[in-house]
Amino acid sequence: MSARTHSRPLPATTRGVDIRLPWWALVLPTLAFVVLLALMLNPTDAQAATGDPLIAHFLERARDLVTR
Repeated sequence: MSARTHSRPLPATTRGVDIRLPWWALVLPTLAFVVLLALMLNPTDAQAATGDPLIAHFLERARDLVTR
């Protein structure tokens, strides 16, 4: 039984690829970088997140169990 042969694909066009990024694809990473840089330059403005003591206790116990 013979195998089926495939025809060659059409040659690629010489036109350049037209890719456009949405506005937020450039703005959001830039904004995140600026915010993190500002926090790094002035860490007194950063506030610690207040977490649930139960979760903190659970994570501490899990860490103790893993390190033993």
